[in-house]
Amino acid sequence: QVQLVESGGGLVQAGGSLRLSCAASGRTFSAMGWFRQAPGKEREFVAGIRWSFGSTRYADSVKGRFAISRDKNENTVSLQMNSLKPEDTAVYYCAARGLPVIAVDTDAYNHWGQGTQVTVSS
Repeated sequence: QVQLVESGGGLVQAGGSLRLSCAASGRTFSAMGWFRQAPGKEREFVAGIRWSFGSTRYADSVKGRFAISRDKNENTVSLQMNSLKPEDTAVYYCAARGLPVIAVDTDAYNHWGQGTQVTVSS
């Protein structure tokens, strides 16, 4: 059974850091990503990584502040979030797909975690 389990969310002050992790079980994937959804807004792409080569892609809003990485041995993908802003507040979701392309559309991913809340206070 395929399962993605996120961890690491929480409450942090603006300018602080958090690290999210996503543990994948059941199979390995060719690309994984992080998305977020704030109240009243659509789910949006944050960052993605190709599993084999480690190439990455970021939303403009997080470039230079967030870093995505993967651990092949542990079958996990992480999102290091620095210089957090109140507008980063959202539920963050891990997503995975079988094709080796980092897609920004939610429809491109067929496996999702349950989400973890990130709240940044001003």
